[in-house]
Amino acid sequence: MLSGLEIMESIQFEIRRIFGFLFICVAAAVAIASISSEVLFLNHLPSYFYAVVWFGTFGIIFGAYFMRFKQKIPLIRNRMKNSLSWPVYIKVINGSCWALPFLVIGVFPQYFQYLILLGIGLGNFSTYLFMRIFSHQNNKEQFLVGFISLLAIPVAIQIDTALFVSHQDIAVVLSRILISISYAIGGTYALFSKQKM
Repeated sequence: MLSGLEIMESIQFEIRRIFGFLFICVAAAVAIASISSEVLFLNHLPSYFYAVVWFGTFGIIFGAYFMRFKQKIPLIRNRMKNSLSWPVYIKVINGSCWALPFLVIGVFPQYFQYLILLGIGLGNFSTYLFMRIFSHQNNKEQFLVGFISLLAIPVAIQIDTALFVSHQDIAVVLSRILISISYAIGGTYALFSKQKM
């Protein structure tokens, strides 16, 4: 007979496993869509194909994910609901970390691949930090995604400016692959980690 604490720990491990698979799905979708977009670009196909590829890839992968874990959706919601109890100013800071870099893309579109990495990095890192402080959860997989995404920015800049100055399409694909790698590492950690949340 499991004690209340053991049941709680079992649920936490299950939530981490579910989010691990979620992060792996994000990694796979970004990588597949990025490579497919490059194929479209090289074959000079119409721009609307890009939307079909991105929405189609994410739709298929996440459709399969939620079919697999449809009975676990309440557990996903429970982890996400933790932020509801945060102070308003913390919610604003967290939301800004996610949204502002993406909004700035409209002003500086030439830096969009770095701003995407910045948004994903700051968003995940701030969510990890506030989850730890206010919800007492140590979601290290989210820390890894955020930290690696932020570390990838100078790598992406070096790739763009030193290796692919005349091939910006390849530089953009590689920056997206860096996003995919960060989610893959975070997801893999979540799947195999035995650490308590």
